[in-house]
Amino acid sequence: MICRMWHGRTPRSKADAYASFVEQRAIPDYQSVPGNLSVAVLRRDEGDATHFLTVTYWESEDCIRAFAGDDVLKAKYYPEDQDYLLEFEPLVQHFSVTAKADAP
Repeated sequence: MICRMWHGRTPRSKADAYASFVEQRAIPDYQSVPGNLSVAVLRRDEGDATHFLTVTYWESEDCIRAFAGDDVLKAKYYPEDQDYLLEFEPLVQHFSVTAKADAP
């Protein structure tokens, strides 16, 4: 299993709208790809900016490739992101999951 993490920042004034966009557009996109095991979007307000961290779990690198394309470490963006994000980080991070436990 692979954990894929993406980070982005919005102006705090646009954070609620971006959170809604992510819930309505991005999460269903992740979930539509076979091999996506879960999606969580984390939010942290910091001054005039809001940080978003998208954490997804995937069965394999091939499943990620079906979502992100051949360069699996390249961040995937939506056209609407230009209305919200302060910058476009080019890469995501991948971690091999060595242990995971869900609540009993």
